[in-house]
Amino acid sequence: MMGRPKLVLASGSPRRLALLNQAGLEPDSLGPVEIDESPERGELPRTLAVRLAREKALASRPRVRGREDIKGAYILAADTVVAVGRRILPKPELLDEAASCLRLLSGRTHRVYSGICLITPGDIERTRLVETRVRFKRLSNEDLENYLASGEWRGKAGGYAIQGLAGSFVTKLVGSYTSVMGLPLYETTTMLTGEGYPVHFGWLNPP
Repeated sequence: MMGRPKLVLASGSPRRLALLNQAGLEPDSLGPVEIDESPERGELPRTLAVRLAREKALASRPRVRGREDIKGAYILAADTVVAVGRRILPKPELLDEAASCLRLLSGRTHRVYSGICLITPGDIERTRLVETRVRFKRLSNEDLENYLASGEWRGKAGGYAIQGLAGSFVTKLVGSYTSVMGLPLYETTTMLTGEGYPVHFGWLNPP
């Protein structure tokens, strides 16, 4: 990939990678990092989303600086938080936890906050928050039981994946669909362009 700066996605999420690819962007490296994603006491959902995105980017920075093949890369990180009011929903790994999330979301509007953080080759940090409102239909017992049986909820913020089966639960969405998937494309590409990254390079130079 000569002719453009390097780009590192500080995530192992296949959804975020697919979204970047949709925008014609191919990261030179994926850098999933392990951080504590627990909310701080009294922390608001919107604050948490931005903080976690920034912490992921910062945690990836030493690895990027230490590798010759990606040294000087742009580092992009994101995190998604689902909340009902001030209540932050988990990314459930257990069935009961997922069921609690879905019952809470049933028949009501919730908010999805995506924080994105970009660290430039010049070590400038940029962050952005995207807020989207999503309304679910009232879930029947059959809806709930079958969705839980699908396993699609595992590890997803709020216990659902809008790009999958749970898309059929959504009656209204105000904001960014790609943000609910995990990476708001408009805001991400705008941020990259603003910091000098040639977003359209892949459009003009397809693989």
